[in-house]
Order: sequence, then structure tokens, then C-alpha cells
Amino acid sequence: MRTTHTLPHASDGFLHFFYPEQCLACESSIPARGDVLCVRCNSTLPLLNYHLQKENPFTIRFWGRLPLHSGAALFLFTKDSRVQHLLHNLKYNGQWKIGVELGRKLGWLLKASRAFGKPDVIVPVPLHERKEWMRGYNQSAMFGSGLASAMGIEHLPKALFRSAYTETQTRKSRIERLENVRDVFEVRQREQLAGKHVLLVDDVMTTGSTLEACALKILEVAGTKVSMATIAIASHF
Repeated sequence: MRTTHTLPHASDGFLHFFYPEQCLACESSIPARGDVLCVRCNSTLPLLNYHLQKENPFTIRFWGRLPLHSGAALFLFTKDSRVQHLLHNLKYNGQWKIGVELGRKLGWLLKASRAFGKPDVIVPVPLHERKEWMRGYNQSAMFGSGLASAMGIEHLPKALFRSAYTETQTRKSRIERLENVRDVFEVRQREQLAGKHVLLVDDVMTTGSTLEACALKILEVAGTKVSMATIAIASHF
């Protein structure tokens, strides 16, 4: 069933007086301020410092695969963790504001980092049109909009296009994942990417096959270089 994201109604504050919001990572009650995380999760989720290191566990995964300028993730992803629960809410439960808020959070860190460098534009990994219609939004674009807001740079949510509806990547090996997404992405705004440092973003990085496929398409555009950022990076794949 298709979901859509809407702005809060004026009555929300009254309703939340009786029905407090829940932390979208641990489900504890939090005040009705529009926060997605409780104070505990804000301070204890496994925050990473990859943005402070030119070479780090994120960039290392792309050695020998493509010339990655910089790479960073906000959280470490492990199975059955609060980070997994947070991302599940973002992708499947209509909680698009998670992507925006976490994009802002990482964006402030990247903007202050000398090691990461400053991209010119942000491009999210696209969903197939049918999947985006069913979900109501692209979770990676929500993340990208938050990053763009915090970093003060342009967001191009339609620069890449996904031409094929592919199978889920969840239970596939790295080679199977790469085959699954080979040649399914197209650059639709070449003139806006030419000569630019592109920050390619997605919700989570496991083997990096989807990000790799997108980055290789972007690098076909003259004068481009690519950095990457995700909400989370899987500890094992």
C-alpha cells in the first residue's frame, strides 16, 4: 500500500499530550517535539568517526573497485540492533523524517571535517519508480535532503534513474548483488553533474554493490569525482 509524507497538523501537539511519541530506535516514549530519537539513543547509538579519517573502513571496501574520493557513515549496523530498527522504520513504516534528521546530523559532521572535503552536489541512490510509488518516498532522497540542508549544497534527487525493478539484495552475495544491479542505473542530469564533486548517498552500505554501480555511472560524466555517505555501514557482509 502506498504511503505519503505530510506535514504535522496543528492538533498534533494536543494529541501527543495524551499520546506521547515513541523513539523510532528503541520505542521508549519521548516528548512531542518531532524528535525521532530519545535522549538515550541520541547519546548511545554506535556513532562512527569515519568523517575524520581520509582512509577508513568505509573507503577501504572500495579499494580496487573505483576511485572514491571520501566516504563516511553515521552508525554501525548490526543485526537486531536499534540501528536496524531505526532503518526498518525509515524504509517500511513511513517514517521519512528519520532520513531527514539523520542527514542533518551527518551533514553537520561532514561540513566541519577537513578530511572529507566539500562536495558540490548530493545525489541519492534512486528507487525504481514503482517501488517509490508504493513506499511514497525514496528513503535515500530523504537522507540526501537533510545532508544538503546542513551542508548548504545542492540536492539532485532525480540525477540518477533506476530503469529496472530488481530483486531484493538482502540475501545475495557481493557478486550476486553486483550482477543484480549491473546496468540498471542511468544518469539523467549529466550537465548538472559535469565537472562536479558528487556526494552519492544511500541508507545503508553492506557490500557496496549498489553504490558501486551508481558511482561508476556518475564517473562516466566528464570531470566528476565521487564521495559517498550512508546512514549506516554493516559490520559484516
